[in-house]
Amino acid sequence: MKLYCRKSGKGPPLIILHALYGSSDNWMSVARAISSEYTVYLPDLRNHGLSPHSDIHDYNALSDDIDELARELNLEKFFLAGHSMGGKTALFYARKWPEKLEGLLIADISPFPAKGRRSREYRLHLEILRTINETGLSEISSRSDVENLISGKISSGRIRGFILKNLQRMPDGKFRWKINAPALLRNLDNIMDGLPRPDGSSEPVTGFPVIFLKGEHSDYLPDDDRSDILRIFPSAGFETIRNAGHWLNADNPEAVISAFSALRDH
Repeated sequence: MKLYCRKSGKGPPLIILHALYGSSDNWMSVARAISSEYTVYLPDLRNHGLSPHSDIHDYNALSDDIDELARELNLEKFFLAGHSMGGKTALFYARKWPEKLEGLLIADISPFPAKGRRSREYRLHLEILRTINETGLSEISSRSDVENLISGKISSGRIRGFILKNLQRMPDGKFRWKINAPALLRNLDNIMDGLPRPDGSSEPVTGFPVIFLKGEHSDYLPDDDRSDILRIFPSAGFETIRNAGHWLNADNPEAVISAFSALRDH
C-alpha cells in the first residue's frame, strides 16, 4: 500500500510511526526539533490520515507497508521509531527485516499482546471506535458540534481533541472522518495483538541499538515484560520519561527529543 508521507530535515533517514487514531502531524514538532540530526519521514499508517483505507489491519500488513515505503524511498538502512500501535508495527518490522535497521526506538508500548492484561484499554478503544462509527456528520457545521455529540461517551477532553483531529472539512463545507473507524473496529483484536512471547526456539534480534521509552504515569509498558523483551532484543535499553503518560511526545517532548539524539549516538 502506498502511504502518504511527510519529509523534513537532513541526515540519516528516520521513519516515525504514529499511534492508533493518530497521523503524521502528531510528530511534526519532534521532527522539526531533530531536523538537523535526521531526515525524518512521517507516514500516515493505513486507515489513518491521508493514506488509503483497507479492510485488512494487522501488524504483518502494517509492517509490509513500511517496507514498501522504505523501498519507494530507496532507503537501504534507516532508523525506525514508533509510538503505541506504531511501536508494535516497528517491532514487527524489526523481527522481519533486522538487516535494514540502524536503530529502533519504541515509545510506550509492550511488544506483547494486550488482551486480558489491559482489558480497560480494550474497552476504551471499543467505546471510542463505536462512538466515531455512530457519529453521523451529514448535519454537522463545525468541530464543536461533533465535540458536543461525542462528549457524553468520551469523557476525556484530551481524547476528544485527539479524535477531532480526524475530521476533515470537504470543499462543499461538509465533514468526513479521515480515519477508517469501521475497519479499525473490526480489527481491534489484531490491534491489541503483538509479538509472541519468546520460547526456547526464539532467535534474538541483534545488530542495532534499541531503546524503549516508558511514560512515568503509563502502564502500557509493564516492568514485568522487560525480561522477555531482552530475550528478543538483548541490546535493549529502557528509559522512563518523567512527568509523562502514554502520550510521551506531547507530555515531555524534550525528553523524547533527547532519546532520538541518544539513539543516533549509540
